[in-house]
Amino acid sequence: MEIVLPPPASIGLFAIAALALLLIPGPAVLYIVSRSLAQGRVAGFVSNLGIHCGTMVHVIAASLGLSALLMTSALAFAAVKYLGAAYLIWLGLRRILGPDAAPDASGSAARRSYLELVRDGFIVNLLNPKTALFFLAFLPQFADVSRGHVATQIAFLGLVFVAIGLVTDSCYAFVAGAAGDWIKRKQGPLRFERYVTGVVMIGLGLTAAFAGNGKK
Repeated sequence: MEIVLPPPASIGLFAIAALALLLIPGPAVLYIVSRSLAQGRVAGFVSNLGIHCGTMVHVIAASLGLSALLMTSALAFAAVKYLGAAYLIWLGLRRILGPDAAPDASGSAARRSYLELVRDGFIVNLLNPKTALFFLAFLPQFADVSRGHVATQIAFLGLVFVAIGLVTDSCYAFVAGAAGDWIKRKQGPLRFERYVTGVVMIGLGLTAAFAGNGKK
């Protein structure tokens, strides 16, 4: 099977546009930052991996046309939207109402397994219909219909987006992880970290729930 890619000029322009968009913090970045602050930069990197595993699902869906089906169904859009918002709020409440971590340097009581971090990141981005809408509207703009195999071109652009996103979000995780290490050394702020993280997650969920449906 012939693999058809977009024109090199389109790929370069897409990479620049994707980088500009990814540098603007959104729900995924805030989730990665919150996990990095709570558990260190490695947890942020792992959460980043989960986030972009969810992104890959949206890339595949966009290339197969499933995103278009989701966007044409108000009921399906609302269901995915509110499921994602509820999951974010649940994560925040679990963080706030969970066992209080002892303020030691290791913070081991607050640690979560890497598998849990990947799972949560994956679900957070998977249940974000705005990501599906973004790929449906953004990726086709850089595909060349005259070359044929539009699905292959969209899939390639999606992979480029994921690759850039892994790099930019890892930078956020690194910086937030360093800040988290400083907070843990101070010990005092550690008592309030779980409340800050929990409020951020709940805020993300409420924002997702009450934001517009993205069809404007």
